[in-house]
Amino acid sequence: MYSETEDLVRDLAENAEGVCRAYLPAGRREGSYWIVGDLQNNPGRSLFVRLTGPASGPGAAGKFTDGATGEYGDLLDIIRARTGITRFPDLLAEARAHLGRPQPVVPDRQEPRKAKAPGGTPAAAARLFAASNPITGTLAETYLRSRGITQFGANGALRFHPKCWHREEGQPRSIPRPTIIAAVTDGAGAVQGAHRTWLAPDGQGKAAVNPQRRAMGHLLGNAVRLTPHDDILVVGEGIETMLSLSEAIPGLPVWAALSSGHLGAVLLPEGLKRLYVAIDRDPAGQRAAEKLSARASEVGVRVRVLEPRLGDFNDDLRANGKDALRQHLAGQIGPEDRHRLPS
Repeated sequence: MYSETEDLVRDLAENAEGVCRAYLPAGRREGSYWIVGDLQNNPGRSLFVRLTGPASGPGAAGKFTDGATGEYGDLLDIIRARTGITRFPDLLAEARAHLGRPQPVVPDRQEPRKAKAPGGTPAAAARLFAASNPITGTLAETYLRSRGITQFGANGALRFHPKCWHREEGQPRSIPRPTIIAAVTDGAGAVQGAHRTWLAPDGQGKAAVNPQRRAMGHLLGNAVRLTPHDDILVVGEGIETMLSLSEAIPGLPVWAALSSGHLGAVLLPEGLKRLYVAIDRDPAGQRAAEKLSARASEVGVRVRVLEPRLGDFNDDLRANGKDALRQHLAGQIGPEDRHRLPS
């Protein structure tokens, strides 16, 4: 009997190295294995993913083992760990997206009553974003200003939800908390996912919960498009990181990919001439920048990498202020784009 799950696992295994490059970019290939520190994508040599081997059974491709923790599993488990996806249908949707498979089409049929729409889908993400409010005057604004950010993006990609449900790891019950909601959109502007950042009750920091952030929907290839792009674009990982660049140089078009794994897979817009990749100072960020830079160069887009002084550009903004950050960036931006610097 046909099983789509088994089919997806088999296809993932046949593309095991590509899966590892997308979701465990801090690792590297050595012989028949992809070697990385752990499932959290830390650098190291504890976790081994087999890249070659039979489709099933002992020594199968796509199987991993962590020598330090004893964890083991397959590529679906890696994708689950790296994306935070908890619902199995959403995990399969993420795997389909990575493989470039179309999502299944459910035929129209008459139902005696309207079925409840599933969570974690692009439709659910769009509903969550639509149910949120503009951030001005909310705890979302309080939080961003506490991070030194006053530019919230010209595209309206960020909104605020006063009671977005959160379930603590290991806890059975969900609790509503104030949340920043970011729309993850595709090239046509359609909402494909949503990113949630749960906030403390006073908005002066993130909520003291685990996890503090979580994404839903289809992320791979898409991004939080904070400002409109033109013939140049700046892409990085975190929302606060990219808003910090806008704070220093409002004329820069910025997108957030949300993670190092997704940074390397962002689909670039047509007509792009120059790409700036804003990296975080960690091995995963650097490897993702290399992957995205290589893809851009293949289609004739010129690439420059923007590096922070500290861990990321929000660290720089909070430590040194926007004038110092602007001066630091001015030395990295190409001469053809320096007219974008505030006079």
